Amino acid sequence: MKAKRASRAILYVVLTIIALYTLSPLAFLLINSFKTQPEIVSAPLALPSSWDFGHLTGAAEQINFWKALAITALVTLTSVALLVVVSSLSAWMMVRNHTRFSNVLLLMFTAAMLVPFQAVMYPLISLMENLQLKNLLGLIIMYGGFGLSLSVFLYHGFIKSVPRSVEEAAVIDGCNILQLFFRVVFPLLKSTTVTVIILNAMWIWNDYLLPFLVIGNSDFKTLTLEIYYAKMLSGQYGNPWELIFPAVLVSIIPIIIVFLSLQKYFVKGVSDGAVKM
Repeated sequence: MKAKRASRAILYVVLTIIALYTLSPLAFLLINSFKTQPEIVSAPLALPSSWDFGHLTGAAEQINFWKALAITALVTLTSVALLVVVSSLSAWMMVRNHTRFSNVLLLMFTAAMLVPFQAVMYPLISLMENLQLKNLLGLIIMYGGFGLSLSVFLYHGFIKSVPRSVEEAAVIDGCNILQLFFRVVFPLLKSTTVTVIILNAMWIWNDYLLPFLVIGNSDFKTLTLEIYYAKMLSGQYGNPWELIFPAVLVSIIPIIIVFLSLQKYFVKGVSDGAVKM
């Protein structure tokens, strides 16, 4: 009993240290979002002398927060919706049509996760420019393509555990193929769907490189691009830390709220989608 308590205490200590290490960048961002430039430079680890929310409102104005938020939300929601529909349907068809072709297709999706974006970056951007898709629509399409492999992998693993008898009963009741999927199968994929939403939404929301290459300094910039260009304009002779810290803080608040509200489904969805392969 004593050995069990000691091992549990050690585990708690280790987990506490890991949690503090993980949260330290967020704490550093938070305390420096309420400081002036001299305070940040002289004592970056100290608490602010006064918690002035004017820094947050000023940064929000400089990065056109509400417009950039709407554009980022549009891109994220549309891309994630596209990913959920296409990847879940693809995984379902591959599981239920268990042929050599479907096995090869799954291997191709799995292998695609290993290909870094930088390897296809310039040919892809050149192709999208030739198709006149270097805009928000093209950005959404590219996000849908890059997130497809992981999403199919997760869905495929979970759908294998869905019994065929449920689908056969629905077919007997007169469901067509779309009704069968969206009314019978898809509701059973709730935990995996939430996992796919969280993983892809966090990546798309915080992404900088792809929006920079596709839309650049246009009138429709995402939050990360607004922060970058505001920093470039304000920091010609140095880093404007009193803009960067609060701007980053206000830009990550929405996605943190989404993650916290859906986190109870996250671990379950990952284990359901990966263990049952």
